[in-house]
This record gives sequence, structure tokens and C-alpha cells, in this order.
Amino acid sequence: REVIAADPSELLSSYLVSHQTGFGISCTRKITTADEIGDALYSDTKATIGDLQDCIRNVWAVCKRESVVTLNSGAILNMDERVIEFTVTTGGRPFEGAKEAIRELHSLGVPTFIASGDRVTKLEKMADYLGVPRDRVYGVATPTVKAQIVADLQEEYDRVVMVGDGINDLCAMKRADVAVLSEQQPGDKPADLYQAAHYIVKNVRDVVEIVKNLNTV
Repeated sequence: REVIAADPSELLSSYLVSHQTGFGISCTRKITTADEIGDALYSDTKATIGDLQDCIRNVWAVCKRESVVTLNSGAILNMDERVIEFTVTTGGRPFEGAKEAIRELHSLGVPTFIASGDRVTKLEKMADYLGVPRDRVYGVATPTVKAQIVADLQEEYDRVVMVGDGINDLCAMKRADVAVLSEQQPGDKPADLYQAAHYIVKNVRDVVEIVKNLNTV
């Protein structure tokens, strides 16, 4: 709300500095330090608050009809030129059947976790709705971090099932004992995801039967 009420002509970098706004890194094309990204983000002279406001309004116009939704905003940086290339806002809602699937898994004694590139504060609200404990939520998780989370869970559990639907999930799917690719989100998916998947589902509720079958092996 503060962003929407701000002066649209103000530089985004100035707004971030004056509000002491931190940032998380979702992904990078090459190894880049947080300091380098911060220098580019906080010194940009191109992007304005108005650019981000337009993104937020356009996404909210579509998502406001949903009963549960998370909005996340960010920026895509051109690190060669050290500028903000694009401002972005995304809106997400739980997959149909996700809440029921998680409830069934918990009734079987199977713990569930959330790992996403979104910020933790946003994910916690979604986790509350889905019934996932907040201490099992991992935010701002890059593909490498997701894979490490899977590896850490493998130290604690006999088998780890990774459910993913995008290229950012590929590393974690390859690391998991069982990889499940969800096709519930419309759109084409890279062939690498299909190659990494042990199972492909149309609805995340199908994951429950997969887990039940694993428990009988």
C-alpha cells in the first residue's frame, strides 16, 4: 500500500534507500555477490515507482477475485550495465487440491515443506492457509538452495519427495529420492523436467497416492 501511495515519478532506487528496503536474490545467470546487486539496485537512475505501480495494479486486477493470493514484486537487473531493466509483480494462488493433499499427507504422518523463490513473509501467509507449519517454510530459495534443502531433509528422513513445476525446481528434483512433476500450471515445460521426474501428475492431490504406494514398498 505504501508503494501504491508513493509519488510515481520518484526513482525506485531512492524509494528503496529511503525506506531501508532489503532484497532477496531469486536467481542469477552468473555468480554475482549481494553487494554487487545492492550497488546496482540502490543506485539505478532509470526505473521509477510508477513502473512498479503499473505492475502491481495490472496483476491485482486479475488476482483480486481469488480468495487466497500472494503478490510479490521485484526487479530484473542488467548487471552488465548496472541498471534495473524491468520491474515485475507476480500473483499466485494455491493449486486446486493442494490444501486437501497436504491435510491427507499430514494424516499419514508425512511432514510437508515449502521452498520457493518468494519472500518468507508472503509464503508464511500461504502456508497458514495450506496448513504447513511456518518453521517448514523456506523463502527466497534459488535452484541451488532448493537442492540443498532436499539434501538436508535426506539427512533426517528416509526418503524425500520433491514436487515441482518449473525449471527452478530442476536441481531439487534431481537431488530428491522421488521427483514429481506437476502439470497443473498451464504452459509448456522444458524437456529436462520430464527427464528428471519419476512421476507426472495433473493434480497435486495425486501426490498422496504416490506417497501411499512408496510406503508399501
